[in-house]
Amino acid sequence: MPASRWGDIVFAGDAGRSTLSRAVKRGRLRRITPGIYTGTILEPLERVVRRNWWQILAHEFPGAVIGDRSARTGSPGPDDRLTVIHSRRRPLVLPGLTILPRRGPASLPVDTALPDGVWMSSTARGLLDNAAGRGERYLSAEELEHWVSDILETHGEERLNQVRDEARDLAMGMGRQGAFRRLNQVIAAALASGPHKGIVTPVLRARATGQAYDRRRVELFGAFVRELSNLAPEPLPALPSDARRRAFLPFYEAYFSNYIEGTEFSPDEAASIVFEHKIPAARPEDAHDILGTYRIVADDNEMRRVAGGSDELVELLQARHAVVMAGRPGALPGRFKLLVNRAGSTTFVDPDLVEGTLRAGFDAAASLSDPFTRAAYSMFVVAEVHPFADGNGQLARIMMNSELVHGGEIRIIIPTVFRLNYLSALKGATHNATFQSLVSVLRFAQRYTARVDFTSRPAAERDLSRTNALRDPNEADAYGVRLTLP
Repeated sequence: MPASRWGDIVFAGDAGRSTLSRAVKRGRLRRITPGIYTGTILEPLERVVRRNWWQILAHEFPGAVIGDRSARTGSPGPDDRLTVIHSRRRPLVLPGLTILPRRGPASLPVDTALPDGVWMSSTARGLLDNAAGRGERYLSAEELEHWVSDILETHGEERLNQVRDEARDLAMGMGRQGAFRRLNQVIAAALASGPHKGIVTPVLRARATGQAYDRRRVELFGAFVRELSNLAPEPLPALPSDARRRAFLPFYEAYFSNYIEGTEFSPDEAASIVFEHKIPAARPEDAHDILGTYRIVADDNEMRRVAGGSDELVELLQARHAVVMAGRPGALPGRFKLLVNRAGSTTFVDPDLVEGTLRAGFDAAASLSDPFTRAAYSMFVVAEVHPFADGNGQLARIMMNSELVHGGEIRIIIPTVFRLNYLSALKGATHNATFQSLVSVLRFAQRYTARVDFTSRPAAERDLSRTNALRDPNEADAYGVRLTLP
């Protein structure tokens, strides 16, 4: 076989022993392990093996069933191990991959046939085997519970009940009744139809007690808390001596917060709504959004209120939402959403998980004490949960500034021209768990707010105009116009 024809993976049966031996001596092949070679000379063997693990599995373990802890993902884990069910006794240890076999039933009718004669354990079999096993080749109790939780969150109660029925039937045929009892206890906790005794993960304990939450979101909140905990404080105090300079800040806070959400009025139109109560006949709901937001942010006593516990958080959110959305009965003012809401590629928390996720999010922030970090976190939690049918953006920023007012610091406004920066940073945090941009955007917006003269509308709009704050964000982005500090 010419050197140019040696592939990524070559098995002993692909050529004669002498041919393979000469190729190794001439540097045209490398031996990975007895009987397995590669024609890729320079690349690390670990990468070659991981790229071709499926081909190796099918050749060395014909008819293998991927099972036990590997049944969760159907691939080698982060520890470079793949667990399979096969008659072979000895593990196959390769650079970058160890295949660990154990004896057991071959493929069952419920298992999935894969290419090259390999099988994948069904979800029911995988759960049952892991519930029965102990040791490194099996999922831990925590990992098993997370798998059950993910099935429920991704596919719903009907699918989880179907899996339970399949596992029950398998247990009868395999003599795994004890494993099924353990698995059934986990599933019952997930469905809030059984006790939480013996349940180890907070997410399933919460479900069993009627406070189910979105595990992925709460893990994201925890990651943000860790990021915020490492920030050095950069206080921007709202000094009483400068109170006159902040006289019209609540008006612009309400104006910009609604503009971001698509409620677009000119500053003069918004002022007539807020200060003269002139409600445009053609846009009464939009006008009431601005008016409701202003009523909260202009009330210093209200803005100093922060939640002392998760019960108070729920009450505070619902009360403030009732004010902001008072002009939109269809938005269910003061009531959590009934349907899932989405924005672009982001799907927010399921209605059944809203209250539990808010409570878990509140508990996760116990270590945060700096006003800015609590403000950024509060805004992110509300924005990420999206607990209401409408008004979530305004409410998220109200909760953010409430933490700042309570802590004696300058509020944050997000000017029109800064909208895309803000939303892009939020999206990066949501989808990539990268929080640096969000923190930077909010830090800059707070410094910006501190420098604007809000003594009067003319004074404020001079600063806003010369810093590009009122520019359309898409137009500004096209022409390279940026928000600048006064």
